[in-house]
Amino acid sequence: MAWSATQYSLFEDERTRAVRDLLAAVPPRPVRHATDLGCGPGNSTEVLLQRHPDAQVNALDSDPDMIDKARQRPRLSIPRVQCEIADIAGWCAKEPQDLILANASLQWLPDHGQLYPHLVRQLSEGASLAVQTPDNLDEPAHRQLRDIASRGPWADKFADFSLPARHNAAFYYDLLSPLCARVDVWRTTYHHPLEGGAEAVVEWFKGSALRPYLARLDTREQADFLQLYRQAMQRDYPVACDGKVLLPFPRLFVVATR
Repeated sequence: MAWSATQYSLFEDERTRAVRDLLAAVPPRPVRHATDLGCGPGNSTEVLLQRHPDAQVNALDSDPDMIDKARQRPRLSIPRVQCEIADIAGWCAKEPQDLILANASLQWLPDHGQLYPHLVRQLSEGASLAVQTPDNLDEPAHRQLRDIASRGPWADKFADFSLPARHNAAFYYDLLSPLCARVDVWRTTYHHPLEGGAEAVVEWFKGSALRPYLARLDTREQADFLQLYRQAMQRDYPVACDGKVLLPFPRLFVVATR
């Protein structure tokens, strides 16, 4: 299931806002070694470097197109930044990390009950794990995906389909509190005004949530699926008075400091 860095970057400003808010909440301390897990096209790594310009940074992603895009960013084309293809599910740090960032990446991985403690163990004393994950499975954009997949002529192709489980704030607090000196958890809903009406909502999710659904369909089915989804987005996301569409997007934040 390949990513498209170009598609993902269509709404880069909106997608990057959350990582700025996340890193602003990390307790200040010197950062020599940092890792960006699931760096995507490098927008989150750029924010990390803005806050910690002297850090040695590893930017990891499993998708070659994303890593190629990240390597093309002038601000990341410096010796202190290494952009590498890697499976973040099995990642282990070569040395203790002063900051581990995971912006909108860990929701694609299962078993957070094992994954998050594993990441905390990669931290140096007083260092932080900073995670942001979309918390929007109950939003119309996701509910319609599940509905269309279940009732279309392709329903059999989704009989065994499921996304990795997502958890609430209490789950992460209870999981990480015994391992950390401080755990800060909060939820924010961003309301993004998008140009282009409901089509903009479709384009947004082509870069993320639509991917695993479309990957199971042939070319003709993809076109039919997208048409039904487009019609649903027109109903669920009406045009505002200025002609834009307001996309509510809830996100969950965790900053766990060892």
